[in-house]
Amino acid sequence: MSKLQELIQEFCPNGVEWKTIHDVAEIGTGSCNGNEAEEGGVYPFFVRSQNIKAKNDFQYDEEAIIIPGEGGIGEIFHYVNGKYALHQRVYRIHFIDKTINVKFIYYYMKSNFKSFILKKAVSATVTSIRKPMIEKFEIPIPPLEVQEEIVKILDRFADYAAELQAELQARQEQHEFYRDKLLSFNNINKKRGGVIWMKMSEIGAFIRGNGLQKKDFTESGVPCIHYGQIYTHYGTFASKTKSFVSEETAGRCKKAHNGDLIFATVSENIEDVCKCVAWLGDGEICISGDSLAFSHNQNPKYLAYYFQTTVFADYKKTRVTGTKVIRLHQSKLEQFIVPIPSLAEQQRIVDILDRFETLTNDLAQGLPAEINAVHEQYKYYRNRLLSFPRNKLSA
Repeated sequence: MSKLQELIQEFCPNGVEWKTIHDVAEIGTGSCNGNEAEEGGVYPFFVRSQNIKAKNDFQYDEEAIIIPGEGGIGEIFHYVNGKYALHQRVYRIHFIDKTINVKFIYYYMKSNFKSFILKKAVSATVTSIRKPMIEKFEIPIPPLEVQEEIVKILDRFADYAAELQAELQARQEQHEFYRDKLLSFNNINKKRGGVIWMKMSEIGAFIRGNGLQKKDFTESGVPCIHYGQIYTHYGTFASKTKSFVSEETAGRCKKAHNGDLIFATVSENIEDVCKCVAWLGDGEICISGDSLAFSHNQNPKYLAYYFQTTVFADYKKTRVTGTKVIRLHQSKLEQFIVPIPSLAEQQRIVDILDRFETLTNDLAQGLPAEINAVHEQYKYYRNRLLSFPRNKLSA
């Protein structure tokens, strides 16, 4: 019998008491605006997103659970123990019941709060969390010894996952460093070492996609790529598509061919706009509106890798349009200058970057697969460890 099982058998063999958050905690919001964040601030500043900013002054010094009122509804939770500042649309849950381990409730809410919110929602779409929603959420309160043992177990999973993620991040940064180094060439617009700098409009031609919507997808048929899938599903290149359309729909769609790059010209952020995927599959595929297919006679992987560099990222920042919907127009993409070495040199660079790509991004092997397995284990044990029957007092 494990230590946890022994504790449960000793302290709560007949179930545990359940209470609402209102019964055991104070709930409030911060008073800061988002523009009060300070670069290099010393205290965490929790805002209406997954990101944590910083400030040089703090509002609270306590152990608490933080939940944004907007953004990822019921998905974003922070555990804090110390000094911090809080946005005016972010909730803090400060527990006044000393029989509660705050991190235990943090883990429980991460596992169960979103489903609770969706069940209680009046409409199908929940856009924000309100204080009464938090107050009515019920939590199990096993003896403190049980709570602490569960926290130790889940912390070990979280720490191991964080270590793996940090190692993966380091390898990704290493990949980005060597990618930029391999793809950096000097003396723009001059021949040097067999490298010629050319505008995209001089390298090849763009074709704008049309008339393909998500509602047109079918289980089988003609392969297609929707622009939104380029930054949510595909990596640097693809030889198979996630989606298909009927022959009838395909008849009115523009097509990309083997070797073409497919760009998503619209996104909600600058990072994703004009991400591209090199199509390496057999035959032609349909492309949606808000996408561009680029045909050329260079190594498609070489070009796709170049569009992942910081050079292109910096180029986009000063040329995109829009606020909520970000666009990079075709005319701007055509003016982007790319170094073109020999095809043999392009292949040499691709071979090196492919090895890094496999190491960091292939979910079938290496660190990403191990991280995914740890997350699945964590969710499985979290759900099991946080399931408690009610005792008679709270039935």
